[in-house]
Amino acid sequence: MPVITMREALNEALHLEMARDPRVIVLGEDVSGGAGGTSGQRDAAGGIFGVTKGLIHKFGEGRVIDTPISESCIIGAANGAALAGLRPVAELMFADFVGVAMDQIFNQAAKFRYMFGGKARTPLVIRMSFGAGMNCAAQHSQTIYPFMTAVPGLKVVVPSNPYDAKGLLLTAIRDDDPVVFFEHKALYSRKGEVPDGDYMIPFGEAALVREGDHATIVALGRMVPFAEKALEKLNADGITCDLIDPRTTSPLDEETILESVSNTGRLVVVDESPPRCSVASDIAAIVAQKGFRDLKAPIQIVTAPHTPVPFARELERAYVPGPAQIEAAVRKVLADG
Repeated sequence: MPVITMREALNEALHLEMARDPRVIVLGEDVSGGAGGTSGQRDAAGGIFGVTKGLIHKFGEGRVIDTPISESCIIGAANGAALAGLRPVAELMFADFVGVAMDQIFNQAAKFRYMFGGKARTPLVIRMSFGAGMNCAAQHSQTIYPFMTAVPGLKVVVPSNPYDAKGLLLTAIRDDDPVVFFEHKALYSRKGEVPDGDYMIPFGEAALVREGDHATIVALGRMVPFAEKALEKLNADGITCDLIDPRTTSPLDEETILESVSNTGRLVVVDESPPRCSVASDIAAIVAQKGFRDLKAPIQIVTAPHTPVPFARELERAYVPGPAQIEAAVRKVLADG
């Protein structure tokens, strides 16, 4: 099986789906890839992170559409295209700027099916990069998926590896409802085995990354490889844990999480978001409500602090949760009960 990066896996998914379905279009800032850069050549970069490389030459300007720097324009046009029968994949570059287009997303696209009595379909995918660790500062590093998870009518995807990224993006493009697809900037170069050709991963189906007996770790996005590193140290001391990657936060695979907690009796949730109203606090509340009697110790959450993302490298390193904090949280939940 080929080993490729997450960037290449996402690119494969876009190529496959645009070739399979002529209704799929891609739009956003610089998706044709660097025409305005120093090279002056279209597709020199393949978009800001290289994910859309090769699309413009293969599918042309009618299906790979560069837009003005206007997030509200991108999502407004994508909403209209979806209602008119196309299947747009809109790119917002940085998730931090989604606020400019929030009305088009949470007040329009998310509600079309409901408000039109099920007669309207909005097959729209909104791709956006997120996350700290790349020294991109406070306005280009946030984790916005808790905002989107809170909106009824939206499906929210947070892949952690190339295999999942490709399968989940294919599922997203074929979905008839709006999907917000979050890609961590620090994972674009992460490599993994990815099959050639077409495969889909269902939404709401978590991955059991590791199996163990002493605790359950639920981790999202970049926190999944960090949790794997923490487990390497814990395993040296004979501590094993279930590691669950939800892959989608809406729908959320509650069943897999609750079943694991019923076996281990302990829960650690790892989320790069600030703690208040995060996905970590949401999952902790679900388990406290539905799995309280299975718990042997208080739930631990590992999150960023409740502060904007710092620009200084040293402060940013301190801001992002890492393997050491995850290891400490597991040891604490074991010490507590």
